[in-house]
Order: sequence, then structure tokens, then C-alpha cells
Amino acid sequence: MANQNKIIITCAVTGSIHTPSMSPHLPVTAQEIATAAIEAAEAGAAIVHLHARNPVDGRPDQSTEAFAPFLQVIKQRSNCIVNITTGGAATMSVEERVRPAKVFAPEVASLNMGSMNFALFPMLERFKTFEHDWERPYLESSRDRIFRNTFGDIEHILRTCADNGTRFEIECYDIGHLYTLAHFVERGLVKAPFFVQSVFGILGGIGTHPEDVAHMKRTADRLFGTDYHWSVLGAGRHQLPIATQAIALGGNVRVGLEDSLWIGKGKLARSSAEQVTKVRQIIEGLGASIATPDEARQILQLKGGDKVAF
Repeated sequence: MANQNKIIITCAVTGSIHTPSMSPHLPVTAQEIATAAIEAAEAGAAIVHLHARNPVDGRPDQSTEAFAPFLQVIKQRSNCIVNITTGGAATMSVEERVRPAKVFAPEVASLNMGSMNFALFPMLERFKTFEHDWERPYLESSRDRIFRNTFGDIEHILRTCADNGTRFEIECYDIGHLYTLAHFVERGLVKAPFFVQSVFGILGGIGTHPEDVAHMKRTADRLFGTDYHWSVLGAGRHQLPIATQAIALGGNVRVGLEDSLWIGKGKLARSSAEQVTKVRQIIEGLGASIATPDEARQILQLKGGDKVAF
């Protein structure tokens, strides 16, 4: 991992994992998503990772019409780096998932490094009642659903965004995903510096034991040396413990209501900004400091917010 003096906080404010009935604080409308992103940036997030939702029932929506309103507001009111998902939801085709990144040419887009079982159904044990008729079947059907990102899909996303100057938050849910990244690096389709987001705690991916975290970092160090910047996200209650371990190792962190609805045991976070504030306290308590958006742009060698298409 390339040495850096500043820690980049990424904040994912809504995602496609949690459903609206799970928390009254989960952003759904364009206004709510924009406000959540701006507040997270004001709390210290250099990057905001964005999904869109149907404003009526909160289901994942990857249409450009759903993204445009909040992208414009965020750009007008914040200097933060906008990261548009190409993951969308597991129910969508790769063409649907990549379209917002293709059209809006953000500084950063997310890119999952492989197909995987992505199990959401265990959340049915905690949440029993749902406001919208799509929520329970969406979670239950993940027992037999695969999030698809084949080598062909990954190459399609990389080539589709190649002329945009967009860099990627490369999401690695298991050790094999690091080797997939190495494959695309060897082919010249991904250029250094890489921003590797190691994801822990999704059922179907790597676990949350400290040895899992260390193993991810050791493997990435061996494969990529000083050509990458490492970041972590821990799902659910593992968010802050895994962030703390990574910070102590010099890594970057991602928080937000996409990854966890919680701020403490049994206590819902009121906003993604609350989680940013908490992880910032950990960072500064360990004697480190956070990167501003412009510092993160320099670290990750991004094209700049004036070169996006929104």
C-alpha cells in the first residue's frame, strides 16, 4: 500500500441492501439522498458512494433519471468526490448497472470484482414487518440469487467507462477478487493507483475475523505493492471494529447506512453523517487525520470534479 499521511473516509448513504422498513433514517428520495451525502461530506467524508431509489416505495433504481436530481444538488453544494455505483442491485443487468456511470462520467465508480452469493435473507430474522410489498420477496429470494459480475461483465464496465477518465472503487469481497483485479491489471485494463475496498461480513464473502482483515491486506500488499490504496468496510455491527483495525494499519475506511444501519448495539444510526463523525473520532483518537476531498483527489489521482458530466 502506498504510504499516505491522510485517511480517506468514504460514505455510502443508501445502497440496495437495506429496505425502507428497516430504518426510518434510510434515504429514499433524491432530496434525502442529496442531504445525506452533503451532511456526510460536512462531517468529514471525502467520497460519497451513491445508489438511487424509487422515491415512492424505496426499491433500488438504476435509471439516470433517478440519479440526476441528487447528483446536481451535491455538486452545487459540496466539493466531495462523487462515486456512482455500477453494482446497482443483484436483480439488474450489467447494462442497467453501468449506465449512470457511463452517462454522468463521475470521478469514481464502484466495481465488484466477481460473481458471488450475496445473501440478504438472514435479515428476515431481525425485521419481521414491511411497509412495501417488494421488500420481503427481495430479501427472501437472495437465497437463490447470484450477484453476477463475470470477467466479461467486469471488462464491459471497464471499457464502457474507459473514455470517461473515471477511476474505480474496486470492491473485493473475498481473496479471489484480489487475483481477479491482478488479472485486469496485467491486461492493462486497470491502471495504478488502485483503490481497493475490502468488504467484510456479507454472507457469501469473506468473514469478519481480524485474521480475515489481515489476510486481505497481506494478499493485496503482495500482489500490488505500492500501487494501491487500501480501504475497508465492515457490514452491520462489524463496521467500526473493522474500521478501527484498518485505521491502525494505515488503511482507509468506508461507513454509511448502505453498509450498516447501526451506531451502537441495538441503536439505529440517525444518519450516515453520524457514522462518519464516529469513525473520524476513532481516526483522530489514533493520532491520524482525515483527507479532504482535494487531498483524496491527489492521493487517488482523480480527474477532478470539473470534469464530470453532471
